[in-house]
Amino acid sequence: MHTEALAAFRDNYIWLIRPEADDPRTLVVDPGDAAPVIDALEREGRELRGILVTHHHSDHVGGIAELLRWQAGRQPGTQVPVWGPAAEHIPGRTHALQHGDVFSPQGWTQRFAVIAVPGHTLGHIAYFVTSPEPDTPPALFCGDTLFSAGCGRLFEGSPAQMLDSLNKLSQLPENTTVNCAHEYTLSNLQFARAADPSNTWVVAHQARCLALRAQGLPTLPSSIGLEKSINPFLRTAQPGVVQALERHRGHKPEDAVQALAWLREWKNNFKG
Repeated sequence: MHTEALAAFRDNYIWLIRPEADDPRTLVVDPGDAAPVIDALEREGRELRGILVTHHHSDHVGGIAELLRWQAGRQPGTQVPVWGPAAEHIPGRTHALQHGDVFSPQGWTQRFAVIAVPGHTLGHIAYFVTSPEPDTPPALFCGDTLFSAGCGRLFEGSPAQMLDSLNKLSQLPENTTVNCAHEYTLSNLQFARAADPSNTWVVAHQARCLALRAQGLPTLPSSIGLEKSINPFLRTAQPGVVQALERHRGHKPEDAVQALAWLREWKNNFKG
């Protein structure tokens, strides 16, 4: 499977997925803006075969209607499947998904498993994609739930829900690529240095990501294994994170839920 990140807005990524690098059939993940998607499809002669949506925020769904109109103009009478969470309003949705659903787009050998990950929004889902090819690592498309070195803000869900969602994702195979929807890595790593100050993995990865951004390259995808080493929101029980929270708040968190809640509040107001 071949993936590509398209930059949109200030810091969004729209992911394009193809079965193989030379296959024109393309799925689009979280198209908040249609323009960069249409430009990429037309420039490289690709075919829009489906849209995958993780949650209802406008920077993830705002381009769906225009993409469907564009496709209808190219191939009148054809329907582009739009997969999205059953619990949220998704424009143009044709397939309403819930936790545990598994599907393969028509003609694809890859399997897409749906994981419910409430927290950022209540109906947020992620897609865990596996290939029959034995040497192909799994891929995770997680929207605004898991970021590299961070997690999404809690706009609708609770800290307990977000902790449970992150725990689900952390249990995926460590070689799973993490394809999240925003280029927040450097700011997240700056916070991680405060929230997990003795973590040498954070320092080393920050240097790598600074070099990538200096070249205009994405810091993504990450991997589950890397995130378990650098992401304070996946490390709420680690002594370094607990001690940093104690220094920040004046006493230790009672449990992992409170630790995540404190981390998220700290990150919301973090100035660097």
